[in-house]
Amino acid sequence: MTPLPKLGVYVHWPYCARICPYCDFNVFKDSKGEEPAALARAIVADLEAQAVITGPRELASVFLGGGTPSLMDPAWAGEMIATARRLWAPAADLEVTLEANPTDAEAARFAGFSDAGVNRLSLGLQSLDDAALKFLGRNHDATTAIRAARAATQAFRRLSIDLIYARPGQTAAAWGEELRRGLDLGAEHVSPYQLTIEAGTAFDRAVRRGTFTPPDAEAGAELFETTQAVLEAAGFEAYEVSNHARGESARSRHNLIYWQGHDYVGAGPGAHGRITVGSTREATCALSRPGAYIARVADTGVGFGERERLSPRESAQERLLSGLRITEGVPLSEVAALDLEPARIADLVGLGLLVDDPDRLRATSAGRLVLDRLTRELAA
Repeated sequence: MTPLPKLGVYVHWPYCARICPYCDFNVFKDSKGEEPAALARAIVADLEAQAVITGPRELASVFLGGGTPSLMDPAWAGEMIATARRLWAPAADLEVTLEANPTDAEAARFAGFSDAGVNRLSLGLQSLDDAALKFLGRNHDATTAIRAARAATQAFRRLSIDLIYARPGQTAAAWGEELRRGLDLGAEHVSPYQLTIEAGTAFDRAVRRGTFTPPDAEAGAELFETTQAVLEAAGFEAYEVSNHARGESARSRHNLIYWQGHDYVGAGPGAHGRITVGSTREATCALSRPGAYIARVADTGVGFGERERLSPRESAQERLLSGLRITEGVPLSEVAALDLEPARIADLVGLGLLVDDPDRLRATSAGRLVLDRLTRELAA
């Protein structure tokens, strides 16, 4: 019997108690009216409609992201998870992830989300330094972060923590010590993100005003190398540029759906999806504002407008961009539509940016430091 194609489900919950100054995601101030409950119902309806489009699939993962999905009623999360399990065939090791912030109010509700079917928590600690948390616009302190992480290890099978480095004035020694403190909290997966200044964010405006200056490229590279050294010494493998796992079983199955080029359904305001229909890969993008999304689902059944058919070259470009992020890279056969020149690949191997592999494109550790440049060179 031929196995069903693998599928991930991403649910975007757009509400946040506070909008972080570095965030450029599709987020809105938390609403206390009737809209959140209506949005939860619309997401369930959207999933049901999209299951008709995808046909039978093996459900590998469900990811409740945002925004701050831990602000929603756990019962709503339970209905979304149960709906996904009903619509697609759940894998025996189905991963169900919830993103959460470590405020006391949310940590106290962890048991409810566990009962709803969440088995993996992605906890946005961002820092264990109170001054840094204030700079990052977070509404928790280091003590609350530590307490939430310990509560999460009791409530969920798996814990991942997010940390942000390359903050103004941060030294490699201080970052290494902070990272080691984070590792003591019991997470088996760590996502350390280098602070980037995204256009249109509050930090972007602050930098242009001269309020602060981000670390330069040399300092950023030193902090990146410190990240790799500390995590490797602790037994974590850098299986992706910004994701480290203690063993293969601890890797994020949902993120691997993206990086390995599998299909995923996106539901919720602004959620993106990639679905293969017949032999064509199609892109979906839901309406971004909650009210507009709810209305679209009521009118058409789904939260997005037209499905965009991707050309073979566009699909291959996406595969290259995502596949080079992980250590396993991407098979050359899956980017054949790009007509990559063997001589150009050989040049990049010679520069130490690609591994010498006749079957796959794989970035070296040096290549991962300049991944944007590397993908541009290949996709040009």
